[in-house]
Order: sequence, then C-alpha cells, then structure tokens
Amino acid sequence: MLVSKQITNDINAIPKTVVGVLLGILVLGMFIVGYDQGNLFSLAQGDQAFDTMWMHEFYHDMRHSAGFPCH
Repeated sequence: MLVSKQITNDINAIPKTVVGVLLGILVLGMFIVGYDQGNLFSLAQGDQAFDTMWMHEFYHDMRHSAGFPCH
C-alpha cells in the first residue's frame, strides 16, 4: 500500500520581511513627501539642493492636502 503525504503551505501567511520592506518604503515616502526640504538631493547636488527644493515643489499640493505645513 502506497501512502503519500501532502505538504501544504498557508498561502495567506505574509512573510515578515515583506511587511518590513513595505514599512520601510512607507517611512521613506513619508519623509520625502512630508519633510524633505532638499535633504535627499543634497547628497548629490550639495548646497544647491537646499535652494531649489525640487522635491518640495514637486509634492507641494499633495503636502497641503495631506496636512503637512510647509510655509
């Protein structure tokens, strides 16, 4: 008599690493949209990034609608 064992995986289980990566992306996105005043691009552009504040101007209206004060 042949007995086979079936291995089952819980498909609904979410790996903790996936949750950690998504939370990291969320935190980085909140920093970029809400608090970046040239800090991100200052790594590449230097002090010029604080004058232009490209990310601030790009996300300006979204910042106001999300409730972040910027001026």
